[in-house]
Amino acid sequence: MTRVAAVDCGTNSIRLLVAEAVSEEAGSAATGSAGTGSAGTGSAASTTPALGRTTPRLHALVRRMEIVRLGAGVDRTGELAPDALDRTFAALRDYAKEIDRLGAAKVRMVATSATRDARNRDVLVAGVRSILGVDPEVITGDEEAALSYAGATGELHGHPEPFLVADIGGGSTELVLGDADGVHAARSVNIGCVRLAERHLHDDPPTAGQLAAVVADAHAAFDLAEQTVPIRCAATFVGVAGTVTTVAALAADLPGYDPDRIHLSVTAASDVAAVADRLAAMSHAQRAALPVMHPGRVDVIVAGALVMRTLVERVGASAVIASEHDILDGIAFSLLG
Repeated sequence: MTRVAAVDCGTNSIRLLVAEAVSEEAGSAATGSAGTGSAGTGSAASTTPALGRTTPRLHALVRRMEIVRLGAGVDRTGELAPDALDRTFAALRDYAKEIDRLGAAKVRMVATSATRDARNRDVLVAGVRSILGVDPEVITGDEEAALSYAGATGELHGHPEPFLVADIGGGSTELVLGDADGVHAARSVNIGCVRLAERHLHDDPPTAGQLAAVVADAHAAFDLAEQTVPIRCAATFVGVAGTVTTVAALAADLPGYDPDRIHLSVTAASDVAAVADRLAAMSHAQRAALPVMHPGRVDVIVAGALVMRTLVERVGASAVIASEHDILDGIAFSLLG
């Protein structure tokens, strides 16, 4: 059985998935242990290549995530900082050992928002090539959106279509509308938890004016996105990446971060808003003390939660399904095709 290794290098984190594929009939029921139900809004139409009714399901051998903050300062300087590159290369050296140990036959690394924006991305490319033996692919926002959609929707059997997948990252947010036949519209916009926190949130806790500035930037970005993606037509809203899963964990009042309980859980829109308000009122120390909070998200989760709340309100969704499967899984699926 072919083993593949996928690496996703974003603005805030770097992640590894080593996996094998097993076949699964699309239409078999998918379940999540933290909640059930549908995250509904409206309805819409279609046009892209069919994925087939029998889809592979990934059997994960290893999933890892490190906060390396590769995109720290990129919004201001336009360059990847030397210490951020050092953190990224250190994580990749560990990943290379895992990949070799598990015998992955194919490796693909994708770099997203921060790398797209950086003038000195050739330094990252050279470092990755020397460590992993492959060049990182600095993909477009549209490519990022398509990979996120493929990873996030693989287990959404029984939920009404079309799906809106929202990947709220560190430097950008990808919005993808599609159904079982594939992606029909996608847009990447340059708002993310790291970018907006660095741009606006300078007090502890943030001031009302700073919070309003984040929300204003989010609305401006979603105005652009709606020129391409009819987000209000979605029947099911799916959120991926650390902002969404952390908000879901807080809404569920989990005693610690538990991916199995978070995956495919459903968070009501009112709970998303309540968590965003709660986080915005907290100090850095109070957020750090939350049992589900990763230390690398403490200073950016407020911006991310505000982006999430703003998007939920724009879409008119009654709830959000949180998926632990995202672009990383989409990268792995691409190696199995």
